[in-house]
Amino acid sequence: MATPSTSQPKAKKPKKVKDYKTSVSAFLIIVICLIVAHAFFYLICGADANFDEKGHPINGNIFGTLYQGGFVIPMVITLLLTVIALGVERFIALNKASGKGNITKFVVNAKAKLSAGDIDGAEELCNKQKGSVANILKSGLVRYRDVAALTELNNDAKAAMIEKEIEDATALELPYLEQNLNIVATISSLGTLFGLLGTVLGMIRSFAAMANEGAPDSTALSLGISEALMNTAAGIATGALAIIIYNFFASKVQDITNAVGEVGFAIGQTYSKK
Repeated sequence: MATPSTSQPKAKKPKKVKDYKTSVSAFLIIVICLIVAHAFFYLICGADANFDEKGHPINGNIFGTLYQGGFVIPMVITLLLTVIALGVERFIALNKASGKGNITKFVVNAKAKLSAGDIDGAEELCNKQKGSVANILKSGLVRYRDVAALTELNNDAKAAMIEKEIEDATALELPYLEQNLNIVATISSLGTLFGLLGTVLGMIRSFAAMANEGAPDSTALSLGISEALMNTAAGIATGALAIIIYNFFASKVQDITNAVGEVGFAIGQTYSKK
């Protein structure tokens, strides 16, 4: 006669906090930045007021000088605006994901509640804090109550089940925390590469001007050099800003992940110590 298998209760997932789960599509941000960059380049930088009667940029006019950078410049500006927009989006999203109040203080208080066996107190802290760490801890607390009824399991097995629940909840939260960071990381390389492309095109124009028979075309030569330098500057600035923004938010995500690891270990230890 077959022995009925003991089914393990499934923990109910706490409802996600919808207000910080809403994020703007990266594709939409890129399209908007593309339109803004081209409008800025052709309508503002390319305005007649920025050039003299010979078509040269007025001395000291940055818009006219930028316009001399050629068609690669609006692409680099698109990348620059995208990095800034995604940086603002991640700043807002990660601030909301961190919840209310200081996340380090929350972790310390939660660990103290768990060490004292005050599960209700820890859950109350989660309800006040909200955010990713609180959501993950709350998932573990729900599982904690479920496994308490499983008398046939030893404490180590119960602790393992709770830690598995924490890992599953973390796997659900982590993609949101890292959203769009891969695009910023890609732009850190693309910005420099587009700047290099503009530099090469500008140098080609400069050497073509010098290759003319007789006196070199000084206007074409200066335009080529201007195109090369403007693209170099814009590409380096975009790549550098993207690296800074990526590293800043990657460290923020790492802080949240470390906090999750601490509370996950603490809740598992409440059973291991029994």
